[in-house]
Amino acid sequence: MNTVVGSGRYTYQVDDDWAKLPAGWAMPAAAVTVDSRDRVYCFNRTPDHPIVVFDREGNYLSSWGAGLFAFPHTIRVDEHDNLWIVDRDHGQMLLYTSDGTLLRTIGTRGHRSDTGVDPRDFNSSAYRNVTHGGGPFNLPTDIALTPSGEMFMTDGYGNARVHKFAADGTYLFSWGEPGTGPGQFSLPHGVWIDTRGRVLVCDRENDRVQVFDQAGKFLHVWSTKLIGPAAFFVDADDIVYIPEHNGGLVSVLTLDGERLAQWGDPSFRSCHGIWGDSRGDLYVVRPGAWGRPRRVVKYTRVR
Repeated sequence: MNTVVGSGRYTYQVDDDWAKLPAGWAMPAAAVTVDSRDRVYCFNRTPDHPIVVFDREGNYLSSWGAGLFAFPHTIRVDEHDNLWIVDRDHGQMLLYTSDGTLLRTIGTRGHRSDTGVDPRDFNSSAYRNVTHGGGPFNLPTDIALTPSGEMFMTDGYGNARVHKFAADGTYLFSWGEPGTGPGQFSLPHGVWIDTRGRVLVCDRENDRVQVFDQAGKFLHVWSTKLIGPAAFFVDADDIVYIPEHNGGLVSVLTLDGERLAQWGDPSFRSCHGIWGDSRGDLYVVRPGAWGRPRRVVKYTRVR
């Protein structure tokens, strides 16, 4: 029997085994994105096939990237169907064509800024040892671009900051310090520029979304409680989809943070990424049912 989750307009049928992998392959997923042709790109923590591409029905199309990445963290498509990739442990943001040609690199491979974290520490709990905010980068997490090409990066596992870069790649400024107050962070993990021009930040271990203007000015915190918000996908109707990493949940919200629907349970803890296609279906990075490893699960909207 197929599982149905959500409520109202945001009701979905779940397909745990959507991705039809080549025989013998594993796909320990970290992130997912979808291009304008509804091709689904899964970014995986495996050296052999870190980027695997499927059609929306889960049929395998291609793969690339073997040996290129140290620790896959984020993948997101741009308006040209190119792919921005965040390699956490290499400390770089990389722009590729959809078939794997490198176009641009932001960040120096292997550089770790001074934040109080031991530069030998690559653990996912390193954020607990941040004593002060530092420059770009120390185990970065995500990137978002404005329509004019300016870049905002969350720098979270070894830092507690958001960095802004000009469209030409010039570093402009940063904001954030470790803590729980306004404009402070405990693992800034995801970032999005919304249609109002605001910078939305998943402040994961503080269980909140903080909202800023593009000069880094704190505006407010969403009042809705979230359990470890990890990343954003915002659709063409300004509906926000957030995987709640520490709660094993997915929340659907407005741009003001009002929750419209929610589903999941603690057995799915470690939800890490989300994206939608042109038909309103979702692809979520989360553990599989019955304790299986993290994968990309498809949620087909019930119409």
